Amino acid sequence: MSGIIRVYKRDEEGVLHFREAWIDEEYSEFVMNHGVVGHQSKTEETEVADPDAGEFLMEAFAAQCAEDGYAEIPEEEQSWVVAQYALKTKEGTSRDRYLEEKAKDALISHLAWRGLGVVDRSEFSDAKLNIFCLTPDVAKTVNAIKVCIRGEALDFTKLSIGAAPYGSTDYKLKHSAKPSSSFSL
Repeated sequence: MSGIIRVYKRDEEGVLHFREAWIDEEYSEFVMNHGVVGHQSKTEETEVADPDAGEFLMEAFAAQCAEDGYAEIPEEEQSWVVAQYALKTKEGTSRDRYLEEKAKDALISHLAWRGLGVVDRSEFSDAKLNIFCLTPDVAKTVNAIKVCIRGEALDFTKLSIGAAPYGSTDYKLKHSAKPSSSFSL
């Protein structure tokens, strides 16, 4: 059961909550992260003596989550949010590749600690850098991306954000630093 377990549940008011757990092998810890989607989560670490103890904790975590009504959200029920940068060259420069790595690293951390999904991939195409994020909540993810990119000083003025349901290529513009009404990959 190695890897990460990430599950969600809506409360009586419709607020989406998340729980996730993984084994941090470097520190020999079972790590549990939980909270309201879109907000900084709470994290708890438990030391594990060996891999079997870690597996036991992961199984217990999964069983408790299921008992509490938490479940994975299938990819096809989530959405794509794409953070896009306009570039000066078609393939991107070494500076653009540096931006790609810095932005991906910042977004991976920022989204994960808020239960907002994962950075799936990035690509350069037609003078654009696209960073694809798979998320259960488009609006909160768009806001989180803006906060993260601005906070990390990663060329916010060149950022556009588009979103589409999983399986769709019809992206809608959700944010643009410059006047625009459309979004294309």
